[in-house]
Amino acid sequence: MHDFFHLKENNTTVRTEISAGVATFMTMAYIIALNPNLLTGFGAEGQGLWNAVFLATCISAASGTLLMGLLSNKPFAMAPGMGLNTYFAAVAASLAALTGMSYLESFRTVLVIILFEGLLFTVLSILDAREKIVNAIPFAVRTSIGPALGTMLIHIGFGSNAGIFNSDGNSFYMMQDFFGALGADFARSKMGDAWPAMVLTVITVFIGMALIFYLNRRHIHGAVLLGMLGASVIYWSCEYFFLHIDPFDSLHNVSFIPPFRDMAENTLFKYDFNGLLNIGWLTAVTLIISFCIIDMFDTLGTLVGTATKADMMDKNGNMPGMKGALLSDAIGTVIGSATGTSTVTTFVESAAGVAIGGRTGLTSITTAVLFMLCIFVAPLAAVIPPAATSAALIYVGISMVSTLKKLDFENPSELVPAAIMLIAMPVSGSIGHAIGLGLITYSAVMVMSGKAKEVPVFTWILCVLFIIKFFFVG
Repeated sequence: MHDFFHLKENNTTVRTEISAGVATFMTMAYIIALNPNLLTGFGAEGQGLWNAVFLATCISAASGTLLMGLLSNKPFAMAPGMGLNTYFAAVAASLAALTGMSYLESFRTVLVIILFEGLLFTVLSILDAREKIVNAIPFAVRTSIGPALGTMLIHIGFGSNAGIFNSDGNSFYMMQDFFGALGADFARSKMGDAWPAMVLTVITVFIGMALIFYLNRRHIHGAVLLGMLGASVIYWSCEYFFLHIDPFDSLHNVSFIPPFRDMAENTLFKYDFNGLLNIGWLTAVTLIISFCIIDMFDTLGTLVGTATKADMMDKNGNMPGMKGALLSDAIGTVIGSATGTSTVTTFVESAAGVAIGGRTGLTSITTAVLFMLCIFVAPLAAVIPPAATSAALIYVGISMVSTLKKLDFENPSELVPAAIMLIAMPVSGSIGHAIGLGLITYSAVMVMSGKAKEVPVFTWILCVLFIIKFFFVG
């Protein structure tokens, strides 16, 4: 073990690596409940699909992280990426609305797109082409993707993820129907018997956010997970004592056997290639490109940023083992598509393990083992209230907005695309369309500034594809 992971060369020990792996897992374990919630409308698409995505989340996270440890010997962990899972759900919902397919059918269609993305990335990683492609995208656009994703997550956390239903089946949303109401009396009369649940949801969301921010400021590992659990306890307690609802009713007579049957029936290798043909080749190509662009920026940014913090960069600013790390990301995405989840990518929470001494792949393997053990806790994850996961979404979104500081707001070629993307992503609900608008806006500003020659050729190609998509193809 010492020789395989080069522990002595990296000035670390088995104990330190295992501790780092546990710390990394604690900081990102929230994804095992949040990902299936996001991809299934918090269970609205059926318990079977929720169970399938839950299992796929655990398996893909464990597989990708294990590959990271074995192929690159780096202490980074992987799982279905935040933002990318939101994009997946938005695309699946849009395809269902546009084509008349059921959500499950469109879900399986998007899995085909994720498969192509993973296979394409596998080839590009082997050919060392991924980093070159990223460098061809304007700095302003690629830097704005993270913050724009953050505004989308904040929008979802405050808006659509905390839906409440009354006895008549009408749905209400926190930002729209509570904070957007003319007053408390108006909201109370509109919501009827759903009003107490909405009040409890709003209180829980803000308490959850406060807990996460407090724990994070105290540098406590697993702040997001612990904040979610604290908010859940508050929600469960109030639900039981004030609303007279048993929050654990779904756990009565439940089985903790992993729901492999649900995954086999709903998502395991359930690719819908016919659905892909129905949406048209241009739409399919732009979706694949959009997923690829987001994943490339997310993965490379996380790898370089975390590696720099861990002093893993060489004198030329390159990270040894980058090819293995990128290949792990690509194969993990293929595994994710096969099992039934969105793009698998490197998590910035890996920095938690690095911060306490994790330096090798043994840290990653420890995290992978813990993710695999999570396949036995699906019923427990299912009782996490939407309000608690909304608090986590808002926190993650706010943390993603902070990278805007890298932009020069006095430079129109950076400010204008960023501003457009920040508003386009949450309002349109499409990450890909927001990126397209950012690329088109950037190119237009550069042309007006007399700097058209500085726009990369690849950017012009993407602009043409998005213009065709926006104005000529449905």
